[in-house]
Amino acid sequence: MEVAEVVPEFADAFAFEEFNPMQREALPALLERDENVVASAPTASGKTALAELAICNALADDGTALFVAPMRALTNEKESEWERFEDLGYSVYVVTGERDLNPRRARHADVLVMTPEKLDSATRKHDSARYDFVTDVDVVVIDEVHLLDSDKRGPVLEVTISRLRRLCDPRVVALSATMPNVEDVAAWLDAPPECTFEFSEKYRPVELNAGVKTYTHGDNSFADKYRRLYRALDLAEPHVREDGQALVFVSSRQDTVQAAKKARDEVAERDIPMGARGDYDFHTDAKELQNETLKNSVLDGVAFHHAGLSKGDKDRVEQWFKEGKIQLLFSTSTLAWGVNLPARCVVIRDTKLHDPLEGEVDMSPLDVLQMLGRAGRPGYDDVGYGWVVCDRADADKYRRLLREGKDIESRLADNLDAHLNAEIAMGTIRDLEDVMSWLETTFYYVRASSAPDRYDFEGLREYVREKLEGLVDGGFVDASEDLSLSATSLGMLASKFYLRLDTAARFRELATRDGRIDEDAVLGAVATATEFDSVSARQSEKEAVDAVLVGRDTGDMDPGQRKVLAIVQSTMTGSTPAELRSDAWVIKQNALRLLGACRAFLERFADGHAANVAERVAARVENGVSGDAVGLTAVDGVGSGRASKLAKEGYATPGDLTIGGVEDLVNAGLSEGVAERVHESASELPAPRVEWGAFPERIARGENDHREVRVVNGGGGANAHLRVTVNGVEMTETETYLGDDATLPVAVFGANDDELTYEVSVAFPDHPLVPVAETRTVEVE
Repeated sequence: MEVAEVVPEFADAFAFEEFNPMQREALPALLERDENVVASAPTASGKTALAELAICNALADDGTALFVAPMRALTNEKESEWERFEDLGYSVYVVTGERDLNPRRARHADVLVMTPEKLDSATRKHDSARYDFVTDVDVVVIDEVHLLDSDKRGPVLEVTISRLRRLCDPRVVALSATMPNVEDVAAWLDAPPECTFEFSEKYRPVELNAGVKTYTHGDNSFADKYRRLYRALDLAEPHVREDGQALVFVSSRQDTVQAAKKARDEVAERDIPMGARGDYDFHTDAKELQNETLKNSVLDGVAFHHAGLSKGDKDRVEQWFKEGKIQLLFSTSTLAWGVNLPARCVVIRDTKLHDPLEGEVDMSPLDVLQMLGRAGRPGYDDVGYGWVVCDRADADKYRRLLREGKDIESRLADNLDAHLNAEIAMGTIRDLEDVMSWLETTFYYVRASSAPDRYDFEGLREYVREKLEGLVDGGFVDASEDLSLSATSLGMLASKFYLRLDTAARFRELATRDGRIDEDAVLGAVATATEFDSVSARQSEKEAVDAVLVGRDTGDMDPGQRKVLAIVQSTMTGSTPAELRSDAWVIKQNALRLLGACRAFLERFADGHAANVAERVAARVENGVSGDAVGLTAVDGVGSGRASKLAKEGYATPGDLTIGGVEDLVNAGLSEGVAERVHESASELPAPRVEWGAFPERIARGENDHREVRVVNGGGGANAHLRVTVNGVEMTETETYLGDDATLPVAVFGANDDELTYEVSVAFPDHPLVPVAETRTVEVE
């Protein structure tokens, strides 16, 4: 069955000319029917073609296709891979959190590519002009639907697909690696039996011989890594000696590099014939690699692959592995989910990994099966060999996994209240009846009805009712007498920023407490957020944490919270200790999201001055600059380096950058082009000053005098919070858009104090500008 005969107008969109047996069986359901389709098939059996067929079918009817990729790294791959659709005149647009969205391009795209998290965000905002494109899709292809069983990402995928089906009811095509309970997924998506496929291992292009090998566990985890590495090399060696290739999965980017270095030495020690040092062209091409360690190892036939490599280096490693020039490749799990890069032998060296937010965790069974599925090269091998290297205590668990597979479970119950709150905040759930109707659209409900004892199906509705009552009691949801439901401001903000509900409650508590909110209070609220609950501090990190937090009272914070605080606090000055850097990036990114949420809570429940504190903390965390230089980061083109440089030259505010003009900025060390851009951007930011006018210097005791103080803005307009205090006590405050100027009424009264200190302060909740504050003292006679 040739591609050109089945889909003649899309023949060039496929990388092959003839469909395989698995693809042929699924063809009628994809092309001749319009019901939802669920297909479970072994890794490397050609599932991608099923996705492409579903997309072609939609495009042929002038429809729009949405491809949901399991992780962000794969969205970029699809963009590159599907240039074939672009060549046919169709537009492919990737929507991810790391790119600025172009709504017009998204609206006119024929094929959209998104992660579950980005799709969740878009569907929550579907009624906005920016994201309205998401409800205009005709088919949704879910790649690797067994991601439903992932602790963190499964619930996101589950509720998002359920939501999208309620919003626009697209056709759904769900693809998966082998899973025993494919019928549960089919029931959830209403796929009829004729459109539900469970392809067995016989459809694997290469037979898989998988097993478990144990090693002797010691007291030193560092030494254990090398014990497992030698075990992995023992398993790979016979295949490499026979001109085969081995792919070894390890737990982290750093481990791929270290394992490759050690493996080079061991390969030489064992005198394994590998490498292509005599290949002049390969030698020349290797010089173009950016990573020096990689450059040194590839000539010996050993390489590593992880998401931190440049795209050019990754592409070269993948190409050389396909060509057989690299015989031993160390990688993180990303390669198992994405690139079709099979090897005769696959070894999983690490079954546990360090998660910055969770501590040491077991590798997901889904990841294990996905990795082993890469064993065997179609067209080259008759058998692929896959091995799990683990401690003896875990051996039976992995043997059972390889023998029986893994049922796909719903993880929605773990965070049900937050997802329920999100639906109410969007208005898709308006009363108790809607709650129960929504529940029945979830995979959670279907799986519970399939395994009633495991999920306590009889008590399911009561469980959901309890969660709803908790939302009402916690102030997230309002329930009227007629049982209609609506989100409160607290519930709306929790949903908007994807917060755990405990964190949202903590941020509200911070915003509504007595007294001024300072930097320490904001940092403390973020460090103790529920999102960081599983962060653990290693013994080797304790001294570094203590050094960063010296002199600071951390109260009853646990070691994990103190570690988060130390990382965030040291990031603010760009001085994170080396011992904390391995987890710093992930914690920093999560802290920035939480700081953005905290700022919104402070603006809603406190005031603009409090929000400005969080805004300045976030800018310092992002840029690693001092408190004196943070206001400069509000200027486009001024990052951490330039902000620090300009601060040393005496500049403190955007207003300072505009006073002397471009020439002064050039003299401060900026190139003329940069100086012009910085000057223009700085002039668009507010530059307020306080004009006291005829403000009295003294007043008689018992008398009152009413005056006006003007806040004049010499720069661009912005939302501002204006506050007047007397002897530290707030007298008046107002939120306003500060364009040209604003007038503040100030009452001067002869009170019992002998001296009155008035302060007028201007803060900008949306900019990391240091508040402008000026004082006047009035003597009481």
